[in-house]
Amino acid sequence: MEYTVQKLSKLAGVSTRTLRYYDEIGILKPARINSSGYRIYGPKEVDTLQQILFYKELGVNLESIKEIIKAPSFDGTRALKEHHEKLLEKREQLDMLIANVEKTIALTEGRIKMSDIEKFEGFKQKQIDENEKKYGKEIREKYGDEAVNKSNNKLKNMTKEEYDEITALGNEVIETLDAAFKTGDPAGELAQKAADLHRQWLSFYWDSYSKEAHAGIAQMYVNDERFTQYYDKKQSGTAEFLKEAIMIYTGMNK
Repeated sequence: MEYTVQKLSKLAGVSTRTLRYYDEIGILKPARINSSGYRIYGPKEVDTLQQILFYKELGVNLESIKEIIKAPSFDGTRALKEHHEKLLEKREQLDMLIANVEKTIALTEGRIKMSDIEKFEGFKQKQIDENEKKYGKEIREKYGDEAVNKSNNKLKNMTKEEYDEITALGNEVIETLDAAFKTGDPAGELAQKAADLHRQWLSFYWDSYSKEAHAGIAQMYVNDERFTQYYDKKQSGTAEFLKEAIMIYTGMNK
């Protein structure tokens, strides 16, 4: 079956403006233009639009989606299986948050008692799941399952005060690092303060601290582009700067 922009818009629940924009950026071209100048979309384009919407639902930006679906190696069936797996993970996270809300309602109505740790279970589990999905394989290969599992359990059992403290500390690390980067001196006072704050932040998660492990994490920030992108999102070169500061802080730069 074929669709005009108007009909495909209604079918998919997206605006006609969105479809025209997708055409402009080359992520979803119509199958043809008819004699009246209307864009016409066929079955292939409908399937492509579905894939685009799946990826968007999972938080992937349009530029990345275009690279994925336009790649010669793109496999639609495999992509659907991956979507299915990720959506199940997302549903599990939502189910946990829903259960948390329901328990909190019961608490406010006086029907149950709820510990402070329970109040934040859903949020902390979501963070653990997201970290596991992004970095789990590399972290487990480097530090082992036991160390990672202990770190996850430590996060799960944090009180609200501890959770708030580590969140604030994480923000302070980034703010201090940004200011230190502008000095250009990884051995300077600000950079070494950022390295020390980073140690404090890690210590919330780790069972025990060591300079060698701290230096190893810093090196991974440079070796793994996902970590590099996180630290470099404001200023390119920040991950490398942090690594150098930590190497000096731990004495591993010799």
